[in-house]
Amino acid sequence: MKSNTGLIIHCSSSFINSGTWKVEHLVLVDVLLVLALLSCSPWIVWSNTLCQETNDEVRPHSVSITEFGAVGDGVTLNTKAFQNAIFYLNSFADKGGAKLFVPDGRWLTGSFDLISHLTLWLDKDAVILGSTNPEDWPVVDPLPSYGRGRELPGKRHKSLIYGRNLSDVIITGNNGTIDGQGSIWWSMFRNKTLDYTRPHLIELMNSTGVLISNLTFLNSPFWTLHPVYCSHVTVQKVTIFAPLDSPNTDGIDPDSSDNVCIEDCYISTGDDLIAIKSGWDEYGIRYGRPCTNIIIHRLVGKTQTSAGIAIGSEMSGGVSEVHIEDIQFYDSHTAIRIKTSPGRGGYVRNIYVTNVTLANVDIAIRFTGLYGEHPDDAYDPKALPVIEKITIKDVVGENIKTAGLIEGIEGDNFVNVCLSNIVLNVSSNYPWNCSYVKGYSDLVLPEACEPLKERIFPEHCSDCYYLSNQIQSSKSQNRGQRNFR
Repeated sequence: MKSNTGLIIHCSSSFINSGTWKVEHLVLVDVLLVLALLSCSPWIVWSNTLCQETNDEVRPHSVSITEFGAVGDGVTLNTKAFQNAIFYLNSFADKGGAKLFVPDGRWLTGSFDLISHLTLWLDKDAVILGSTNPEDWPVVDPLPSYGRGRELPGKRHKSLIYGRNLSDVIITGNNGTIDGQGSIWWSMFRNKTLDYTRPHLIELMNSTGVLISNLTFLNSPFWTLHPVYCSHVTVQKVTIFAPLDSPNTDGIDPDSSDNVCIEDCYISTGDDLIAIKSGWDEYGIRYGRPCTNIIIHRLVGKTQTSAGIAIGSEMSGGVSEVHIEDIQFYDSHTAIRIKTSPGRGGYVRNIYVTNVTLANVDIAIRFTGLYGEHPDDAYDPKALPVIEKITIKDVVGENIKTAGLIEGIEGDNFVNVCLSNIVLNVSSNYPWNCSYVKGYSDLVLPEACEPLKERIFPEHCSDCYYLSNQIQSSKSQNRGQRNFR
C-alpha cells in the first residue's frame, strides 16, 4: 500500500500468512500507529530521477580511435593510440569539447588519462580491455587521505581510465563494455605477490561535473568506479560484474566526494556493491574531506561475501546526508552495513534508507564498531567515531537469517538509530543482537532488540533523521496556508 505522502507500508500476504507471522501480529494499536506515523513520514513523492540534469549534449568535435592507429583485435596494445587521441582532442577543450568514439571491436590498452570537456563514447559491441601486463598500469602516489596504498604500504597502480583536476567529463555509450581482465591481479593478491596496491578500473580525482552512464563494467582488478575528492558526479544505468569470489571488487565507491547521484544500476561483485568512504584513520582525519549529499536510487544486485551498501570502513573524514531509496538485494551476505573502529574518528550521520526489498540475505542490517584494520601504528585509538541519526524504514525480506547485528563501541554508543515499518521473515531464533546502541523503532517484525524498542512516535520523531525534517516542512506548509487564507 502506498499513501499519497510517499510512505510505503509493506505487509505482504506472504508474510502475514506465513508460519512465522500471523494476522494477529497486526493488532489494532499497530494499525493506529501506521496512521500516526504519517505525521513523521516524508511529505514527498519521488520523481523518476533523483539526479540533477547532466550535460550529455553532442560535442562539436569527434574522432574515432581508429584514426590514431588503434586495432580492435583484442591482441594489439592500443595504449599509445588512446593517449595520442586524447592529446589531440585537448586542443578542442576551449571550443566546446570533443568526443572520442570507440567502435565495435576489442581494444586492448594500458592506463590512459582523460581530459576536461571530453566524452568517451563506446559503441554497442565495443570492448575496452585492460592489459594483463602489470607494467602497462603505471605506479602513482597514494591518496593523501589514505597515507599509503590501501593494500600495501607505499604507492599504488594507476587505474585503467584515470583523470585528475578535470571538469565536464562523460564516459558513456550504447552499452559498450570496459573489462579490466582482473584475474591476473586477483591471483597476485591471493598469492601475496603484489608489489603495489591493485588498480581501480576507473578513478577520477579532484574533478567536477562527471557523468558515467549506459555502460557495462567487468572484472575490475580492485574497486570498479572510484570518484575521489570529486563534486557533482552522476552514475546512471550501468551494469557492474565481477565473480562473486573475486577479492575487493567493489562496484561504486564514492570517496570524500559530494553531490553524488547513483541510480538505475545492477551490480554483482565479490565485495561491497556500493561503499561510501572518506579516508583512513589519521590520514583521513587530517585531510578532512567528508563524503556528503549522496543519493542512491533504484539499485539491484547481489554479493555473497559483503554488503549491498556499506559506509566505511574508511570514514575518517566523515559521511553525512546520504539518501538511499528503492533498492533490492538477493542471494547476498549483508544488505545495509556501517563499518568503523576506534582510531577512525570522523562521523556517520544523517543517513536515510527506505523502500528495501531483500531475498535470501544472511544479515539485513549490520553495524560493526570494531572493524579494525589500520594503515599503520600511528593511529590514535582514542579517535572514536560518531555514529548518529541513522533511519532505516520500509523494508521487507524473505528468507533472512538474521534481522540485525548492531554492535557499537563501548564508551561510544551509536545513537538515534531509528527503524520503522520493517517486516522480515527470519529463520534464526535470535533475530537481533545489539550492543552499545540507542535508538527507537515502530512496526518492526521480528520485534527489535531491547535498546531499540522505545517507540519513535510521538516523542522521538525529532531524534530520527529526515522524519523531523518533514514535520517541520509540513508545519511550514500549514502556516503558509493559514497566512494565505
